[in-house]
Amino acid sequence: MKKYKNILIDRKDAATKLVDVIPMQRLKDENWNIVAVSKGGLELAYYIRDKRSNKLDILFSQAIMAPKNDDCEIARVSEKEEIVINEQLVRAFEIEYDYIYGEAHRKHEEQILSSIYQYRKGQPFESMKDKVVMLVDEGSETGFKFMTALKTILAMKPKAVYIAVAVLPTDTLDVLEPYADDIFYLHHIDDYVQTNLYYESLKDVSDENIEKYLEEKGNKNEI
Repeated sequence: MKKYKNILIDRKDAATKLVDVIPMQRLKDENWNIVAVSKGGLELAYYIRDKRSNKLDILFSQAIMAPKNDDCEIARVSEKEEIVINEQLVRAFEIEYDYIYGEAHRKHEEQILSSIYQYRKGQPFESMKDKVVMLVDEGSETGFKFMTALKTILAMKPKAVYIAVAVLPTDTLDVLEPYADDIFYLHHIDDYVQTNLYYESLKDVSDENIEKYLEEKGNKNEI
């Protein structure tokens, strides 16, 4: 793990390096839609987009934790109410599916809708039918956010779906590859621990910045 500790300075540094991996001319010419899967991913995506006019958005989702264990994510629900379930954990803990669906509905009503109204002024996530989409995040410890986003986007019948991520576990890369048209990344790590360990600085993204990133969809910004 020491080999990879602090391999990136911050999200801006990660973006600078990712643009050397992502086919940026195609991103511009084919007008890819850039969709973050987390708040940190939104900031990273904002820097990746740079001066280009590609649409930038975030797909909100919420984790569903195991009963009596707030550290164990067993499923995730997106703002389109698509659910991805870790079947192995559900079977191992003998968790009822009614619990998962009930929690998914509650999280959607209480947390996701609140985020949509706060950050997107109540506007629904735009349809990605026949569009090229690039999902973005700063890191991926379990792949749950990407898998939930993939399930949601693929249901819309896009033209293509790509993933851009700075760091991720090797086994998560293997899981995601069959579902994405391509994955652009900087490092895949066998003994992945926590995403923040691979950055010197990974600050929380403020509400003000989230609103700014989403409002400035076609404006210039500097990397």
